[in-house]
Amino acid sequence: MKPYRSSVIMLTLFVVSILLAMAVSSLMPKEYRAFGDDVDDPTNPLMYIGMVIIFTFVILWIVRKGMQRLIQIIILFAVGMTMYFVLRPIIWQFTSYAVAEILAIQIAIILTYALYKFPEWYVVDATGLLVAAGATAIFGISLGILPAIVLMVVLAVYDAIAVYRTKHMVDLAESVMDLRLPILLVVPKEEGYSFMEQGSIKEEIAEGKEREAMFMGLGDIIIPGVLVVSALTFLTPERVGEVLVAGIPGNVVVSFATLLGAVCGFWALMWFVWKGRPQAGLPLLNSGAIIGFVISAMIVFGSLGIVWPTSFF
Repeated sequence: MKPYRSSVIMLTLFVVSILLAMAVSSLMPKEYRAFGDDVDDPTNPLMYIGMVIIFTFVILWIVRKGMQRLIQIIILFAVGMTMYFVLRPIIWQFTSYAVAEILAIQIAIILTYALYKFPEWYVVDATGLLVAAGATAIFGISLGILPAIVLMVVLAVYDAIAVYRTKHMVDLAESVMDLRLPILLVVPKEEGYSFMEQGSIKEEIAEGKEREAMFMGLGDIIIPGVLVVSALTFLTPERVGEVLVAGIPGNVVVSFATLLGAVCGFWALMWFVWKGRPQAGLPLLNSGAIIGFVISAMIVFGSLGIVWPTSFF
């Protein structure tokens, strides 16, 4: 495959995952909210950011101690639980709650086991899409507009530091690659590619080799997707008034415009990726999503729908 073709496939996976998150988010009960009922508290994302930083360094510490199997168990459990949470409300639409509960558990277990026994790229991508969609939906309904933007800005800065300065994100990616875990998406550039036989990314970079596949961390889908879902969820008539654009609710229009902004950021990111070096995805992806949101929200509603914390002002 030519580089641009693999980029188009990766973009398709990116968009499909966020669209799935948008669809699933409307089915999720309030009990799924990660930070309680105060969705507009701008300190909520700080908890998430703290967990990301702690989790990253715990994983790297475990790797240095040679306990990779422990990492595999932890992440596979988290993956299975996330797939369960995203599958349950979907299945519930077509059957009873009890049946949905059983089927969601069974499918999550089967997919997790398949990932453990045969972590080929298409298995990793299938589970990765579900995980990304579930996490995006959960955090999207948990964070109002302001907290979502705070999360995106801080994590974009953190991502840039982790890739270009400390470079520990590259080490984390290498560890994940070794364990073949679904916290990234894989798009082969050549026919016959096997993710199970993928060598060291660091060695490929150091030797200037053409990589056999394109990789994208799930965080590069989840974080910009959070604002897409947040706009869909919280730009309600109570906050910004009821507006229709060609018969389409304003929140839907702004949500898709935010996604379009993220897509523009994706293509900007690909321009750098084609040069063959690891790139921090969030600065470009998040910037595109935020710009798309701000422009569309102001055009459609004349407001960003932000609820400012009274205790701060």
